[in-house]
Order: sequence, then C-alpha cells, then structure tokens
Amino acid sequence: MDTSPIRVLIAKPGLDGHDRGAKVIARALRDAGMEVIYTGLRQTPEMIAEAALQEDVDAVGLSILSGAHNALVPRVMALLNARGMEHVLVFLGGIIPDEDIPALKAQGVAGVFGPGANTQVIAEAVRQAVKK
Repeated sequence: MDTSPIRVLIAKPGLDGHDRGAKVIARALRDAGMEVIYTGLRQTPEMIAEAALQEDVDAVGLSILSGAHNALVPRVMALLNARGMEHVLVFLGGIIPDEDIPALKAQGVAGVFGPGANTQVIAEAVRQAVKK
C-alpha cells in the first residue's frame, strides 16, 4: 500500500500579484498532510508544467485573480498533457465566473474553488480526486 503523501504544486500564473489565497491553500493542504510546492508569483504556463514534471506532483492548483483563466488554463493543460502528465489533477482557485466553469471542466479541470471556499472541503476534494 502506497502511503506517500499527495504532492501538490500551487502556482500563480500570469501577471497577477495577489497571492494570499494561494498561500492560504498551500498552508491548508500542508496541514492536511500533503506535500506542497509553491512556485511563487508570475509563473508562465511553461514554468508551471516544467515544475509539475520535475516535482512529480499528483495535483496542480492554479490561483487566478486576473481574469486570464480562459487563456492560461488551456495552455497549462496542453503543456501537462504534452509532458505525459494527463493523470495530474488540476484545480483552480480565485475569481472564476460561474459561466466559465463548464468549459474549464470540459478541458479537464477537476474543481474550481472561489473566494471563501472552505479549506477542509478543498483538501478533501483534492484527496478524493487524486485517489481516483
């Protein structure tokens, strides 16, 4: 039985400089027993996909407050897939309009968590999705 902790990469793609939410989620996932790698601000999709590959993560969490989710998420997903990481769970946090969520999920995003989302619910959603 594999007892290694879930490895999660938390990233801030694009030019948005607000990272409090990303740090809160990183801490909550760590407190839930996961290994968390936080890449910091202003990451390109290429940097995120490469870090996910190098760190051998089970999940990638993207925090996007800039409104650029429809440009950034497809690029990150394509780069993960190109690196053979189709199995990596991708979830989003930040300001994502409800009308954009179905298209993001159709691209393979496992979950979208907005402001005020319960961190325990997020940790359990990540845990359950990675199990599958």
